[in-house]
Amino acid sequence: MNGFDNKYYIFLMAMANLVAVFQLVTSAKWPRIARFSFFLLFAWASLKNFTTSQLMPQVYMGYAEITWSEAYRQFIHGWFSSHVKWIVGLIAFCQMLIAISLLLNNRLYRIGCMGAMTFLVAIIPLGIGSGFPATAVMTIALFILLDKGKYKLWEPPGEHEVSRIR
Repeated sequence: MNGFDNKYYIFLMAMANLVAVFQLVTSAKWPRIARFSFFLLFAWASLKNFTTSQLMPQVYMGYAEITWSEAYRQFIHGWFSSHVKWIVGLIAFCQMLIAISLLLNNRLYRIGCMGAMTFLVAIIPLGIGSGFPATAVMTIALFILLDKGKYKLWEPPGEHEVSRIR
């Protein structure tokens, strides 16, 4: 099973890819909007993963059936299956740290972007379960945003240029 026979997966994958394209375009043209959209995405994912992992941990076992990676499949059916609550809880905590870092500046912002990119690349083998290719597109958008860290969310447009002139 690869997930393509499930209409719900197809719908979610389509939505994820629309969001990814939005984030890619906004990262190049309107980095503040892109940063905020990534904040919302990672904050939502954190809350969703934490509550789901604590209330219905068996949901995560379904990813074994749709992953492209035999190593991921074995990991999910193996050690992970006995430790879902705390592993996904830890992932959710890291997702919240990433979300918060996207609201910050300088080094913490860059660390958050790199953490987000690492996370997105790590879930690519989940295939349709990660919304692939959305995860790859989002990684590219975050790479673009790495360079645009000077555009702070709470600073009026152009203020950093004015401070350089003084």
